[in-house]
Amino acid sequence: MQDCERGADKEAIRTIISRQFASLSWRDGVAPGWDDFAGDFLAGASLYPAARPARPVGVADFVERMRRLSETTLKTFEETVLGLDIRVFGNIAMAAVAGEMTENGTETSRSVEMLLLVKDKESWKIVAQAWDKASAAHPLPDDFP
Repeated sequence: MQDCERGADKEAIRTIISRQFASLSWRDGVAPGWDDFAGDFLAGASLYPAARPARPVGVADFVERMRRLSETTLKTFEETVLGLDIRVFGNIAMAAVAGEMTENGTETSRSVEMLLLVKDKESWKIVAQAWDKASAAHPLPDDFP
């Protein structure tokens, strides 16, 4: 793969990740982008939240859960990318994202998300995503970009 092609692929994946974080951020005057979020996934994609035991969640089920929370207890939610590492090989890619979330303007937490992506018909789609919360006992890696 040519370096320029790999660079374009990485930029396309950065755009997806930025859109993902922006679509799951809302506050007064800024609505969540449920369709933008769901549109970045390949049909049948699975999400694996931090809760254990690990169980796959479909994109539509995840969106519905977040939609309900946004209408009840989670009045504001802000996600910010803190670091990003993307690896591309041919038509497959992996992205590791360190992020920070602020809920209702007061509760801040951090996590690492891992995304598996495939390129199909010149566009990248997420096929799986898993994440885990950072804590004092399990901090973000020091060497994260």
